Amino acid sequence: MRAVLRLIAACLAGVVAGSLVNGGILKLVAWLLPAPTGVDMHSMAGLQAALPALPAGQFLGPWLAHAGGTLAGAWLASRLLPPRQWAGALVVGLLFLAGGTMMAWQLPAPRWFELADLLLAYLPMAALGYWLARQRRAPG
Repeated sequence: MRAVLRLIAACLAGVVAGSLVNGGILKLVAWLLPAPTGVDMHSMAGLQAALPALPAGQFLGPWLAHAGGTLAGAWLASRLLPPRQWAGALVVGLLFLAGGTMMAWQLPAPRWFELADLLLAYLPMAALGYWLARQRRAPG
C-alpha cells in the first residue's frame, strides 16, 4: 500500500511540475515570438480561428512546451521513486499524451504538427526523463 501511495504522490508531483514547465515555456515563447497582431491565443475560440493561418514556426513553441513539460514531469516522478521503477515516468507521459490527444481533437492544428506532437513530445520525452533521472551522479 505504501508503494502505491508513493507512486501516486510521485506522479502527481510530476504532473504538477510538468504543467508548470509547460506553462512557463509557453509564456516565454509568447514573449519571444508574439502571435501576429489581432490573433487571440488566450481562448479556445481564438486558437481555433488562428491555428490554420499561423506560420510553421509558431508551432515550435507549443511543441517545446509539451516536450519540456513531459520531460520535466517524468524526470521528477522518476527521481522520487526507487531505482528501476519506470511506472511514474510512464504514467506522467500517458497523462500528458492524453491531454495532447484531447487538444489535437479540439484544435485545427496542421496534421504534421499533431503527428510530431503526439509521436515525439510525450512518450519519448517520458522515456528520456526516466533515463536522465536514473543516471549516476558523478562522485564529488
